[in-house]
Amino acid sequence: MIDIRKLEKNNKFGYFFWIKYNGKFFDAFDEIKDKKTVKGEFNKSLNKLGISWAKGIQQGGRTDSGVSANKNLLYISTYFNGDLEQLKNDFNNLNKHLKIIKIEKTIPNLVIPDIIEMREYIYNYPKEKIEISEEEIIKKCNSLSGEYDLSEFTDFKGKKLKNPIRKVEISYENNSLIFKGNSFLPKQIRIMSSYIFTNTKKIFPAKYLTLNNIILKKEYEKLIIKEIKDIHIDYVTKIEKLNDIYILYTDDKSVLIGKRGKNIKKLRQKLGKVIIRGN
Repeated sequence: MIDIRKLEKNNKFGYFFWIKYNGKFFDAFDEIKDKKTVKGEFNKSLNKLGISWAKGIQQGGRTDSGVSANKNLLYISTYFNGDLEQLKNDFNNLNKHLKIIKIEKTIPNLVIPDIIEMREYIYNYPKEKIEISEEEIIKKCNSLSGEYDLSEFTDFKGKKLKNPIRKVEISYENNSLIFKGNSFLPKQIRIMSSYIFTNTKKIFPAKYLTLNNIILKKEYEKLIIKEIKDIHIDYVTKIEKLNDIYILYTDDKSVLIGKRGKNIKKLRQKLGKVIIRGN
């Protein structure tokens, strides 16, 4: 549930940055000194565009070196409140191998893991290297799907985790393996792909792996702030809506609120929950 009082007092907003990138052009995902990383380039580019934030960048899914993404998610809380389409275009003009697909405005200080339903990965191994039939591949996919101890399909980091229980759904479509789950162990998908295609437990190459999608829980839709253009209110320059809360922007808050709150009371009778913000 959204706390309207906290929202009134906080001038920050949160932003979902849906991004795509080609993994072969990055050394890693997280920021590492003297390395080209996804987060590092994202951070550098936003700084060039004058965007800053107090806390770190949260992500929907980490990817290993060499792994690409068709759709990943980065999230920040910031005082920025400008044109999102212009920000996207400016960012994309700065980057060749890291692109913003879409930016969504939301509330600040979210904990991203709490709103993720699942992640979807695709392992697109060359067909000529596959050593078993499609029927055998599908059979293995079915047998490996479920919730159980997956530590045998991971590297040394995964074996050190206290809880190796994971839920995974595996299917085979268009000559590619599709993995869906809410949490993956280190190297799990690449080792499982090796087992399915060649009956070995090697760490298959990262270049064939793509993070295809981050699927958020249904309640995430109620967290998106959208601009409303079909309502006109005197002294209001812009109207946004967050679920059932209207956010009104004005050059003169005192006039919009009115003497003893007379005007704001009328607005609340008409619209319901209302927040007034200065431009």
